[in-house]
Amino acid sequence: MLNRIRQDLRAVFDRDPAARSTLEVVFTYAGFHALLAYRLSHWLSVHRVPFVPRVISQLARWLTGIEIHPAATIGKGFFIDHGMGVVIGETSEIGDYVTLFQGVTLGGTGKERGKRHPTLGNHVVVGAGAKILGGIRIGDNVKVGANSVVLKSVPPNSTVIGVPARIIKSEGERVPDATMDHTNIRDPIVDRFESLERELIELRKKLDSQNPPEK
Repeated sequence: MLNRIRQDLRAVFDRDPAARSTLEVVFTYAGFHALLAYRLSHWLSVHRVPFVPRVISQLARWLTGIEIHPAATIGKGFFIDHGMGVVIGETSEIGDYVTLFQGVTLGGTGKERGKRHPTLGNHVVVGAGAKILGGIRIGDNVKVGANSVVLKSVPPNSTVIGVPARIIKSEGERVPDATMDHTNIRDPIVDRFESLERELIELRKKLDSQNPPEK
């Protein structure tokens, strides 16, 4: 466990240019505090200590605004940037060197039992406010755009954005007609209505051409 904590501390300096000293990180970084509490509560959970792991988890939630279930599995070099509002569910599995920003949820989609939370591969980056829901898999080196809602598994080396999330880059190649402009992401519902409106206009033109108005 101590080795994992050292790697978590190292990850802060590797990925946050604002981190200036070990003392600063240890005393002022809520994400690091939440991770310390998780490492302890998870160790107790693995050793089948009842009740106490959840108490530690709840105390950490009150103090940091970050909720990590003790039964979740988190690899080495994990980093939560800012962190307020992050939720990591019970059956979540997180690989090595993963970064989550504030407001990220790794949650379920209902009252299903068993594996109901996502699995994240190695070197995954999840943007602020993103929601990854259900027992899906996010492959290695995936980037999830801010405020995206991911409901389906994502292959490795991809970038996804939107609600619901769609792949805009795969294996380093940009998907045609995709955009990374988060301020101008197209609303799929609006797109569908516009498509239906165009179809109705075309049908009206065809009907008018078949039934010309009487003179």
